[in-house]
Amino acid sequence: MDVRQPETILAAVDETLKTFGRVDILINNAAGNFLCPATSLSFNAFKTVMEIDTMGTFNTSKVIYDKWFKDHGGSIVNISATLGYRGQALQVHAGSAKAANDAMTRHLAVEWGPSGVRVNTVAPGPISGTEGYRRLGGSHAETAGAFHSIPLQRAGNKTEMAHAVLFLASRASSYVTGSVLVADGGAWLTSANDVERLLGIVSSRSAKL
Repeated sequence: MDVRQPETILAAVDETLKTFGRVDILINNAAGNFLCPATSLSFNAFKTVMEIDTMGTFNTSKVIYDKWFKDHGGSIVNISATLGYRGQALQVHAGSAKAANDAMTRHLAVEWGPSGVRVNTVAPGPISGTEGYRRLGGSHAETAGAFHSIPLQRAGNKTEMAHAVLFLASRASSYVTGSVLVADGGAWLTSANDVERLLGIVSSRSAKL
């Protein structure tokens, strides 16, 4: 399934309903990201990230709503990021896409609430053992001691993110909608927005090419 192509989503949802007879939960987790200065970011690269992260979230949510949630209710959990809260070097594409998704969460929560659909978001911090951690300099930050500025003093892990998503997807949060749950150990509150370090990561990678 390609979240940029609504017809592939329609086919996947039809197959899901044929196989299981219902859909209770949608987790929008498709994303594309990489470190890149805005001046080096191609128009197509920016567009592609927006298509995957933002259009993909809307496309999938709309298909699921039209096909099932409209008449039966359900829970949508979008996976976001804290990139857009302060602005961050090398992340204008992903930060813009995730900020749009946070707004989409609120809009859809308002419109679809009367149909029994809850829409919420989890915004993870650095999560070890993930592709994003590898691609976005997590290991470099860990080695440099950057995580000492996080109140919980460490990166998160995949199980912790699963628990956050499970809470928002389940009846444990049955009166929660339109919310963004930040699960980053407090990083966005205290971590330095180290532009020099981030630009240094890109420079060192370019030197190796």
